[in-house]
Amino acid sequence: MEIKLFETLPSTQKYLIEQLQKNTLEAPIGILALQQDAGVGSRDNEWSGGRGNFFTSIAVKLQDLPKDLSLASASIYFSYIMKQTLVNLGENVWLKWPNDLYMKNEKIGGIITQKVKDTLVCGIGINLKKSQNGYSALQSDISSQFLLDKYLLKLEKFPNWKEIFSEYEIEFEQSREFSVHIENYKKSLVDACLQDDGSLIIEGVRVFSLR
Repeated sequence: MEIKLFETLPSTQKYLIEQLQKNTLEAPIGILALQQDAGVGSRDNEWSGGRGNFFTSIAVKLQDLPKDLSLASASIYFSYIMKQTLVNLGENVWLKWPNDLYMKNEKIGGIITQKVKDTLVCGIGINLKKSQNGYSALQSDISSQFLLDKYLLKLEKFPNWKEIFSEYEIEFEQSREFSVHIENYKKSLVDACLQDDGSLIIEGVRVFSLR
């Protein structure tokens, strides 16, 4: 995958989506910024931060994704592969449903996905060294370029959803201590029932990852 490196961007996600829509870039392609000051997070919150942290967006063709992956759960898929990558690098992180990376009880990053034409765009923000956005950081010596290289090595194998889900199903139990926002309401995950496609049944209603 070709990677375009920028010193700084307002948002890797917005930039990549704009270029895809203009047909000036096409998947597979990755954008990596050493600094980002107006990034997009979950529920349209900002995800910004200083140099030394991780800001990337990658675009892959829908046809290259596993056939058993529901697009509604793509954020779980991409997030869990990043979680695996960080664990392999010695970091103690876990994935809170559906797309937040945590260290113990503190959020250190998140991932969003968006469909653009025949492409899926995945934006990732992780506080590696210091936090300027109100969340915790890993205090890690991993460089953003090194982390992206390791992540893409795992991602480009495109493991099937069943393989990813079999591991995540166990890890999901840690999410029960937390809540999620669904249609502007905060819902506890304590009694949520995780389904094979990555969705949840909460109070009798099926809920998919929103990003």
